[in-house]
Amino acid sequence: MSDKMLCTDASSSQSAAAVKSLPFKQSNFLHSGIGGAAAGKKNRTWKNLKQILALERALPWQLSDPSYFYIDAPPSCKPAKKYSDISGLPASYNDPQTKLRFSTIEEFSYIRMLPTDVVTGYLTIRKATSIVP
Repeated sequence: MSDKMLCTDASSSQSAAAVKSLPFKQSNFLHSGIGGAAAGKKNRTWKNLKQILALERALPWQLSDPSYFYIDAPPSCKPAKKYSDISGLPASYNDPQTKLRFSTIEEFSYIRMLPTDVVTGYLTIRKATSIVP
């Protein structure tokens, strides 16, 4: 049985089966990449970004020409997402004493037990200012 057809009653399949077409499938649909040569169309070959970048490197480009290597975009209008310094999960809270970000109460209790040099290390990894006593 074709996947385009649906038999409605198993007992009647021996005689003239009651078969109807599925409403969400079009019998005349033809994918653009399939059978293109038979229809007289040129087959397309799709290139991924890695192939496009390799082709761009091989071409003689001027420095002022735009390319995928030099795409400039304006800064985002959305605020940057904040993540926990301990777990890496999205953080909703800041410790006012250490200025570290955390997402759960367990992380907060862990932050409060950390020595100051470890807290300073976390802040330097995040490129934040150090603690002011």
